[in-house]
Amino acid sequence: MTDTAQTGTHTAEPGQQDRQAVDPKALLLIGVLVASAFVMILNETILSVALRQLSQELGVATTTAQWVTSGFLLTMAVVIPTTGFLLERFTPRQVFLASLTSFSAGTLLSALAPGFPILLAGRVVQACGTAVMIPLLMTSVMRLIPENRRGSMMGTIGIVIAVAPALGPTIGGAILSGLGWRWMFWLVLPLAIAALLIGARWLRLDSETRKVPLDVLSVILSALGFGGLLYGLSSIGEGGGGHAVPPLVPILGGLAVLSVFVWRQLRLQRRDRALLDLRPFESRDFVVSLTLTGLLFMCLLGVASIMLPLYLQTVLDASAFESGLAVLPGGLALGLLGRPVGSLYDRIGPRPLVIPGTVAMATGLWLFTTLGHGSAITTVVIYHVIMMIGLALMMTPLMTQALGSLTEHLHSHGSAILATLQQVAGALGTAVFVTVAAVASGAGSTGPDADGLRVAFMIAGAIGLIAVATSLLLSKHKSSSAAGGHGH
Repeated sequence: MTDTAQTGTHTAEPGQQDRQAVDPKALLLIGVLVASAFVMILNETILSVALRQLSQELGVATTTAQWVTSGFLLTMAVVIPTTGFLLERFTPRQVFLASLTSFSAGTLLSALAPGFPILLAGRVVQACGTAVMIPLLMTSVMRLIPENRRGSMMGTIGIVIAVAPALGPTIGGAILSGLGWRWMFWLVLPLAIAALLIGARWLRLDSETRKVPLDVLSVILSALGFGGLLYGLSSIGEGGGGHAVPPLVPILGGLAVLSVFVWRQLRLQRRDRALLDLRPFESRDFVVSLTLTGLLFMCLLGVASIMLPLYLQTVLDASAFESGLAVLPGGLALGLLGRPVGSLYDRIGPRPLVIPGTVAMATGLWLFTTLGHGSAITTVVIYHVIMMIGLALMMTPLMTQALGSLTEHLHSHGSAILATLQQVAGALGTAVFVTVAAVASGAGSTGPDADGLRVAFMIAGAIGLIAVATSLLLSKHKSSSAAGGHGH
């Protein structure tokens, strides 16, 4: 297989790299990328606490207002599968500048939006920029950092991917209590523009680009497939019935189109022309890590970003600011553990971290099922921290293990697959939990009640148990690209 041949050309490198310190210039570049990504991903969830206010001010139903978050996720899922192609075709500098320009334009449009349709359009433009940033960041780390230091550097990325959405509701709540929702965009805009200017000045990364022809049919199939799937899931998440199209139609349609997309990629990759190369799936380490990452993101975005703020605001009657503050300690725990866990991964490999991590995650999720009307906010905070410590132990080792098992040629495609899955899993988690909570709350209720939310937390707990079982399949050793082509 071509991968094996390619690996042969790389096997000498890690040994040479181990003796090298990390190039300070590489650290500067990754610093710029991390800071930019943090600002961009923060926007994924910053509006989740503002849904009630948005629906009142813009005169739309809360279920429609939810699209400022769902639409963002949906766009990410449509754009991310093309990033493997983009990172091969264009230089990191070109991709970075396009990404931040799009994000800044979308932020400005959202801040000025006179009504809901323009706000949604602004969020879509923002998301187009954000979608490209995570695969760019992951691929740059794999390219610039020696193998023996990748875990700790991936820990930094883990901080960004996990903490930014976790902090979103906190920062959103704080802005909302003192200023209006438009300030969520006005405050972000100067940061985005500053990152763009710094990147334009400093970001020079040597890389080979390949003149890969763009397969337009693959782009269309990808957009229809992932778009249909996520649209259907988000429609379910809206609950309340009365859909012009039953959500199951776009979900099944999306899955059917995705199967054609997969078939086409398998044909194109024989000539190295796939939009999204699927050869990473030949690595067992990649598949197991990917599965666990999916379960993790269902719980991170579905439970921590959506269900907990809902519980705090509807059952405990906390304000947006209070519910934001309640999830802050967990978000900080996740962030502070990113690099230490990454360094531990570099020394001891994935299993000693990931298995206890899944147990802690499942424990936190089951503890949520004990919450009710009389629960103290302190209790919620403690349970949330337990869950987030579990996620911290899982996230960095899984991302590093997944990408480390691939040859350099497949890093951009592997990171695109990983980032696409995070979006789909997040939307799936949100859809499942919101639907279960709405159905279990009964027909007469205006929103999810304590009983409905408890059932949703039980479903999340069951997902936690699946993660525990899956973690036992992880290989005992750190993956390395030297083994990548052999498919383990």
